[in-house]
Amino acid sequence: MTEKLPFEALSVETLATRLGTNEALGAMIGRDTGAWRVREVGDGNLNLVFIVEGGSGSAVIKQALPYVRLVGDSWPLPLKRSFFEYHALTRQEARAPGSVPAIHHFDEGQALIIMEYLSPHIILRRALIEGRQLPNIARDIGLFMARTLFRGSDLSMATKDRKADLALFADNVELCDITENLVFSDPYFDAKLNRHTSPQLDGLVAELRADRDLKVEAQRLKHIFAANAETLLHGDLHSGSIMVTDSETRMIDPEFAFYGPMAFDVGMLLANFWMSFFSQRGHEEDGSRDAMRAYLLDVVVETWSVFRSEFSHLWRTERTGMLYQKSLFEDQGDRLGAEQALDHVLHQIWTDLLGFAGIEVHRRILGLAHNADFETIADEDLRASCEAKALKFGRHIAVNRRHIHGIEEVNALTVLIEQENRI
Repeated sequence: MTEKLPFEALSVETLATRLGTNEALGAMIGRDTGAWRVREVGDGNLNLVFIVEGGSGSAVIKQALPYVRLVGDSWPLPLKRSFFEYHALTRQEARAPGSVPAIHHFDEGQALIIMEYLSPHIILRRALIEGRQLPNIARDIGLFMARTLFRGSDLSMATKDRKADLALFADNVELCDITENLVFSDPYFDAKLNRHTSPQLDGLVAELRADRDLKVEAQRLKHIFAANAETLLHGDLHSGSIMVTDSETRMIDPEFAFYGPMAFDVGMLLANFWMSFFSQRGHEEDGSRDAMRAYLLDVVVETWSVFRSEFSHLWRTERTGMLYQKSLFEDQGDRLGAEQALDHVLHQIWTDLLGFAGIEVHRRILGLAHNADFETIADEDLRASCEAKALKFGRHIAVNRRHIHGIEEVNALTVLIEQENRI
């Protein structure tokens, strides 16, 4: 059995030999390893990912490596991140059923998870780059965020269970450290692993890094991220961590899961839609993307609306935790008090998500891990123009987050910035 072997990275050549006796995998795809077809599909920053097809089915094998794959073994990482991913997926499935791949086996010693092969799903980011207008993503993602963030918090969980869960995920130290540095700090100085489209963006990058208000705001948001353990987060919820068809949406890759502020997942996700909006001009070779831009802004509006609606519904029906307990409000005949508290909580999420979104835009253009939305624009001048507009947008919403009062105001800003200096 694989759990008795020392850790060894899988390969296309060794996978069938190493996992040929795994009961869960054999039951899924057939036990005749000679009929197995293995291909590596991992193109992420951290892990190995294989699709294995056999006589009776298919599966995905995801294995952590003891280093950051994007950088190499000069940046070591613990294998235990697969442990956190496994536990996050089980909790997400319980709190938002049907929103993540089914898990069939976890091997902690080999740092691997055997899970459902999602087909014909593709990565959401790829679909948006191709200009596909998927009808269900806003609803599905809005519901996922509301359900997982609410049900993983002190608004819903029993205090003992929530504190035990907090202690478990508190050990995901190294991946939190990546977020704390690569997202909140590195973009704002000349960090070693940073890169940007140069020389086109050099002037704007220097301006951003000299912006005292922006740097202070980024550190205030980092403080919130590190200190506000509200709920179990996905921790890396962006358009590359979501797989889609026209009728189905599944969230993947929650290895950055930890207890943090509710607004972080929401802000990171919406930032990726806004970045997709600004990148569309770089993908117009085969025709105008005006309809796609309008679609993306509608997705932002609907995602936030669905999130607010579902979060409010859960507040009224599942608020069984220690926070804002009904014994102080509804049980005293003060339903309006509970609604006032709900408005306060949602307003705080709104204010903070704008900040997190602005920071996410900056780190994806100035830091180590870039978005394909921009990176696949071959014309460097055109890419830089799209990125510059996104950077200006990110700065505005991060610095002015307390003075922006609605999603339509943010979307109007994107349109104004996009229309500047059209080429």
